[in-house]
Amino acid sequence: MSRVVFLLLPQLHLLDLAGPAQVFSTAADCGLGYRQSFVAESSEVVTAQGLPVRAHVDWPDLDPADLVVVPGWRSPASRAEPAQPATLRRLVAHHAAGGTVVSVCGGAYLLGRAGLLAGRRCTTHHELQDELARRYPAATVLNDRLYVVDDRVATSAGIASGIDLALHLMAVRHGPALAARIAREMVVYARRNGHERQDSAMLRYRSHLSDVVHRVQDVIDERFTEALPLGELAGVARVSERTLTRLFDASTGLTPLRYQQVLRVERAEHLIGHGVAVEAAARAVGFTDARMLRRLRARTRSTRSLP
Repeated sequence: MSRVVFLLLPQLHLLDLAGPAQVFSTAADCGLGYRQSFVAESSEVVTAQGLPVRAHVDWPDLDPADLVVVPGWRSPASRAEPAQPATLRRLVAHHAAGGTVVSVCGGAYLLGRAGLLAGRRCTTHHELQDELARRYPAATVLNDRLYVVDDRVATSAGIASGIDLALHLMAVRHGPALAARIAREMVVYARRNGHERQDSAMLRYRSHLSDVVHRVQDVIDERFTEALPLGELAGVARVSERTLTRLFDASTGLTPLRYQQVLRVERAEHLIGHGVAVEAAARAVGFTDARMLRRLRARTRSTRSLP
């Protein structure tokens, strides 16, 4: 069971809070053990939309599997301090203990004030990016990104992109099939804007309208660690192998095998990022040894031009 703690700041934006909260709530409805907590420096916080919300002033005990989420608030670029030093220290301590810290929209400014953006890639709302980069020059602010994840510091762009980031976290933690199920429950099945270096495969390759390809992707998402012969997948789709390959490429730009490899690499990267050895991660995602995983990771980094 994991806890998701939302840190509520005065004048927070409701959708910055409600969007990710709905994702984790839906995950709990799907049988995953997520509990949500809402903390603030006062027991009542007035949102930017005028609706007051209640919060706890005492933080729960956290462990590395827990998430801390900082929704954005009105005028984050102002010089006013939105949180006390003790609150900033809590964020830093959670990350130092192995936990993940997340921001939505202008919430990235609080992570910057806590020192968590230094030496990391990040993003925020397009109207706030230049000021964030000026204020925290040790951070690498990426423009026009839905979200960025760098060393357990996850930042997202404006407002509803918090949903995309929360779905991405579900995909890397629990697999793309579960994330796709949550997205369908929330009626946010397709990704909303252009290609994105830090998005999950579940979103990146699902923005098409082919029912045949979606059915095959459902099978691959569910069983991506297994050997899946093309003939078996074509049988699921009730088309020939040649037709499936053509439709899959037209809808995603990939073959079914390459799509499966993308899922495996994404899951392996998550495991490696949490301390699992490359060899063990390779076996966990279905490779017989680490050689293929290393080749695919190198290809991915080359394609994305990552350092």
